[in-house]
Amino acid sequence: MSTLDDLWLLIHLGNYLDNPVPERGGLTIRDALTEMWLKVRSKTRGLVELKANRAQREFARRCSKKNIVLKARQLGITTYVAARFFVETITHPGTMTVQVAHDQESAEEIFRIVHRFWENLPSYLREGTLQTSRSNIRQIAFSKLDSQYRVATAADENAGRGMTIHHLHCSEVASWPGAADETLASLRATVPEDGEIVLESTPKGASGVFYEEWQKATETGYTQHFFPWWYDGAYRVAGTEASSLTDEENELVERAGLSSEQIAWRRVTRAQLRGGLAAQEYAEDAISCFLASGECIFDLEAIGVAQKAMLKPVDVRDNGRLMIWFPPQPGKEYVIGVDPAGGGTEGDYSCAMVIERKTALQCAELHGHFSLREFGRRLVQLGQQYNEALLAVERNNHGYGVLAHLQEYPNLYRENKTEGWLTTAVSKPAMIENLAAILATQPGIFQSERLLNEFRTFVRRADGSSAATAGTHDDCVMAMAIALAVRQAECGKPMRTSAVELSALERVR
Repeated sequence: MSTLDDLWLLIHLGNYLDNPVPERGGLTIRDALTEMWLKVRSKTRGLVELKANRAQREFARRCSKKNIVLKARQLGITTYVAARFFVETITHPGTMTVQVAHDQESAEEIFRIVHRFWENLPSYLREGTLQTSRSNIRQIAFSKLDSQYRVATAADENAGRGMTIHHLHCSEVASWPGAADETLASLRATVPEDGEIVLESTPKGASGVFYEEWQKATETGYTQHFFPWWYDGAYRVAGTEASSLTDEENELVERAGLSSEQIAWRRVTRAQLRGGLAAQEYAEDAISCFLASGECIFDLEAIGVAQKAMLKPVDVRDNGRLMIWFPPQPGKEYVIGVDPAGGGTEGDYSCAMVIERKTALQCAELHGHFSLREFGRRLVQLGQQYNEALLAVERNNHGYGVLAHLQEYPNLYRENKTEGWLTTAVSKPAMIENLAAILATQPGIFQSERLLNEFRTFVRRADGSSAATAGTHDDCVMAMAIALAVRQAECGKPMRTSAVELSALERVR
C-alpha cells in the first residue's frame, strides 16, 4: 500500500472507532486497533499487546466527552487513556493531544509509554504516514497528519497556552503543585465543545481541586468513574485462606465478591500502611478514600455511619438544587437554617437546611448559586411548603440582602427583636459543638451527601478557630448548625430522637 492509501485507511478507521467488531465479542474498532498495534511493557519486563483489564474495559464502556476518574493505585488508567488518545491522534488529522502529569518524573514515564506505542507500530505506518517530524522534549509531531501528541507537567505555566487541545488528560490531579485550580481552568479553556477531557487521580485528602471536581461532577456534567483496588487481579496472596472474617470483611465479600486470597492481601496491606493510608492508596469506596485533612471537628466514624444510613431523596428538583427526603406533614413544625452567599457563580453557595423541629431530622436541602432576590423568593416558597417553617437567616454579610426580600414572610426568626441569626466568634464554637454532638449521638438524622462530605473537610485551625479546608465549602455545615442552634434556643434544650419516632417518620415517606 502507498502512503496515500495508508492515510486514507487511517482516516476511514477514525470515523468508526466506536463501532463494535462483531467477530471480536463486541470489542470496538478503537480497542481492536489498540490490541493489534500498541505494545506496553509488562510487569515481567517484556513487551506485550495492550489488552484492556477490568478497569480499562469499564472506563471504555462508560466514557463520555468529560470524565473524572477516582481510582486505586496502578490500575493502568493512565496507560489506557494514553492508548485511547494515541489512536484518536493518528486517525484524525489536525488533532492536538496533551497529557499533563503532576511532576517531571511522571511526565517522562508517560512520554516513554506513548513513544513506545509509536516505536512498535507496523513499520509501513511508522516509516510512512506516521513518520515523525519531531520526537523530543516530550512531543511527537506527525507532519503528514498535522497532528501532535504532547506530555507536559502541571508545574509548567505555559502548558497548553495558545493551543486548541482536542484530547486532554490531566493525571494525578490531587497531587498537582501550586495553584492547581488555576492550572486546570487554563487547560480546560483550550478544549473545544466536542473535545474530550479526562481528569484522573488517586485520592489525596478531602480537599483540593480534585476533591472539589469529584464532588461537583454531576453539576458540571462530568461522568464519574470509580475503580477500587480489587479491579486488579494481582492484588491477592496466592494460596492463602483468610479465616475468621470481621464484619467489615464479610460486608466486602458480600458486596464485591472478594476471595479469601484478596482478603488476605487486604489484611497485609492495611497492616503495612498505617494511619488510614490504605483506604487512600487502595480505595474501596468513593467516600472513605478521601481522608480528612487537618484535625477534623466531626467524628469520622459517625460520618461513616451516617453515610451508610443515608436515604435517597423522594423528590429532586431544579437539577439537584432542591432535594426532599421527608415531605411536610400536617401538624408538624419545621425550622429552616439559612447560610446566604453573594449570588455569583463562583465562590460559596447559598444553602438552606430544613429540619423537623421535634426530632431534628433533616427533611430537605436547598443549595446553589442564587441572586439575593432569587434566594429570598425560594426561601419563601420553601418555608410556605413546610407549614410556614421558622426561617432563620444568618444576617452576617449577605444575609441582610436576603432578609430585605423576606419582609412579608410571617415566621422569621428574631434575636432580641432583630431579624436573623448572628454568627459571631462567641456563637460559632457553640453552634459547631452542638452540631458535632448531635452527629455523634444521632448520625441517622442526616441525609445529605453534600453535608456529610463537608463534615469531613471542616477542621480546627492552628489558632483554635474552625472552618472548611482550603478549596472546600462549609455552607451546608453552617446552614445545618444554624437550624440546630435555633431549634435548641427555641426548644430550651436539645431533643433526642427516639428510634420509634425515626421509624414512624420513615414510614411517612
